[in-house]
Amino acid sequence: MPTLLQINSTANWGSTGKIAEQIGELAIANGWDSYIAYGRHCCQSKSRLIKVGSKLSQAWHLMIARLFDKQGLGSRHATKRLIKQIKEINPDIIHLHNIHGYYLNYKILFEYLNSVDTPVVWTLHDCWPFTGHCAHYITHGCDKWKSNCDICKYRHVYPKAYSSNASNNFKEKKALFSSISEHLTIIGVSNWLSNETRCSFLSIANIQTIYNGIDLNIFVKQPTSNFRRKHNIEDKFVLLGIASVWDENKGLNDYISLSQQIDEKYAIVLIGLNKRQVSSLPSNVIAVDRTSSQAELAEIYSTADITLSLSRQETFGLTIAESMASGTPAIAYKTTALPELITPHTGKLITKVGDITALKDAIEEICANGKEYYSDACRKRAEEHFDKNKCFMQYINLYNSLLTTK
Repeated sequence: MPTLLQINSTANWGSTGKIAEQIGELAIANGWDSYIAYGRHCCQSKSRLIKVGSKLSQAWHLMIARLFDKQGLGSRHATKRLIKQIKEINPDIIHLHNIHGYYLNYKILFEYLNSVDTPVVWTLHDCWPFTGHCAHYITHGCDKWKSNCDICKYRHVYPKAYSSNASNNFKEKKALFSSISEHLTIIGVSNWLSNETRCSFLSIANIQTIYNGIDLNIFVKQPTSNFRRKHNIEDKFVLLGIASVWDENKGLNDYISLSQQIDEKYAIVLIGLNKRQVSSLPSNVIAVDRTSSQAELAEIYSTADITLSLSRQETFGLTIAESMASGTPAIAYKTTALPELITPHTGKLITKVGDITALKDAIEEICANGKEYYSDACRKRAEEHFDKNKCFMQYINLYNSLLTTK
């Protein structure tokens, strides 16, 4: 029985944690033994879980990252313990996801990976692996990562730091990550991200695209819901926005601006806001607490008329895929990976980021056509492109091919 080890910041929690969990489940169903090593936050898993580090080690890692811009260079003892466990498990495939998040030392990990010939698959969920600091850079208009990051002007964004070590980080990452290029396969979760990666020092690796998959048995059109009645919006056109963390990148200010331009027949529903953000919302914006229940999210998607994704940058756009599976059209800005998801039959793309007038026009057009005009096409697109069984089976096939050529 071959063995798979995945490494991610979370286990069966949050978007990347659930992706790793579902890949593990499919691997098990296809005769693999599955382990997931994680840093923080976990829910019950069908894979065997390995906790990396402690709250204390992660707090120390956070401190050195914040003070010295050394994200991924703390957690030395925790990473050495993980490597000891990896040697005991002796996995046939090591699959990396998010290795940033103040829990893992990438230098120690990659020095080990360079010492063995175990095939490594690395799914990129953001751009942190090939920059000197940032996980995302589009809103900054920065392309230093294509040649050499130096003093970073954007160290105030995740992973936030008070000083800049971007030049050293970039050189360290380039040397370490490139050292295993002969047995490294990079997976971009969109064609956009794969193409960006091909412009970076990771271009020497084998780069492929596999879309994030969703559970089409959970995200499905549902005929009834008490969500509208609960929030007293039974006669409204519901405009939905969802994020795990709401910030400038997710376009929160655009939702607020939109609320000031639409009339009372519309209701904006935002999921995942913190208490400070909720306190400053206009009266026609409804805040709903974050939920880890996919079934609850599916119910909300189904009851909405349109899902809005007003992000400045997305490496995939999971909320759009989930919305489509639930039969609900989506509107997004025409930027980064988002145009790969939406077609004229499943929603609208806004050409200029931040164009609230065009956004309002698109909303009115979809509402005039009616949700059902788009619903079947939305579901069909999700079934064709975002079915977790189809998407994640590509990983199983990749694992098997790597073992054959090892």
